[in-house]
This record gives sequence, C-alpha cells and structure tokens, in this order.
Amino acid sequence: MNIPKRSEIKPGLKVAIVQKKDQRSGNLTKGILKDILTKSATHPHGIKVRLMDGQAGRVKEILEQ
Repeated sequence: MNIPKRSEIKPGLKVAIVQKKDQRSGNLTKGILKDILTKSATHPHGIKVRLMDGQAGRVKEILEQ
C-alpha cells in the first residue's frame, strides 16, 4: 500500500485512517477528512488527520477524490 503525501490529501476527501488504538491490529476507520494535523510533507506512517466525526489517525489510503 502506498501511503499518500500531504500534497495529495485535502479536506473533504473520503479516506481510510488507522487510529492509535488500532495500530497493532491495523483496523482502518473510514471517514471524511476535516483537518490535516501533520505539518511535514511526508511521514513514514502516514499524515495525521482529523475526520468530520472528531476521530484522529494517520491516512493509509484515499478512497474517493
């Protein structure tokens, strides 16, 4: 799986994230991106974001443009 860069994600996209509590299991949470929390252009584990429902985690894939 190719982890998206910060330049590839923007608010309003449907994304799959892994939350801190799910890092070991790898369970993905799907939702609409609200805020980008990571300032750097890339991160080895994914860019940290907040979803519309308030959940936060690292983006593993973009589901819909």
